[in-house]
Amino acid sequence: MTITKEPLLRFNLADVEIVEKSRKYQGFFALDEYKFRHKLYGGGYSQVLTREVFERGDAVALLPYDPVTDAVVLIEQFRSGALASQTGPWQLELIAGMFSKNEAPLDVAIREAKEEANLDVVPEKVTKVMNYLSSSGGMSECIHLYCASVDSKNVNGVYGLVTEGEDILVHVVARKDAEKLLAEGKIPNAATIIALQWLALNIDKLKASWK
Repeated sequence: MTITKEPLLRFNLADVEIVEKSRKYQGFFALDEYKFRHKLYGGGYSQVLTREVFERGDAVALLPYDPVTDAVVLIEQFRSGALASQTGPWQLELIAGMFSKNEAPLDVAIREAKEEANLDVVPEKVTKVMNYLSSSGGMSECIHLYCASVDSKNVNGVYGLVTEGEDILVHVVARKDAEKLLAEGKIPNAATIIALQWLALNIDKLKASWK
């Protein structure tokens, strides 16, 4: 087997020339059109390309985990983006919320935990998992993913802001049962898949960090 010695990710933002950017649609979300050219691996620059980018804004996602009972808190709600999917529009997922540039992602994660599941989360018991791009082929959204230590006792009910059309059912699920749902394809959204897989890989290190 030959292992390539070529440098990984040899280009960066400085190697892209934005020729023009214009907003084509502004509603709850936005759509921008970019005209740009970029460096090529073989040398020189590409032709000027035109691409539309869905500007959804950045978001946080939080996986609450109870290390005492070895259970996770998941929420269930309607998602219009899944109307055409085989699994249907009601999804099991993480606590999540969008945030603006003047907000700290961790503060938003803690606020959303209270609004969506009536969970009290303290910053000292929150671990940063990663940042990732949801669908960088055509969407700018970056997800800031966290895991928080919580007490899941007496966690249940329906929450959410009526003014935002939210109708959120809270579940406490044994971690092993959540992993089984994942294996059965019953949790199809990316943030929840990533968080549960990360938890499975880091469970011992995570528990030790919270002691």
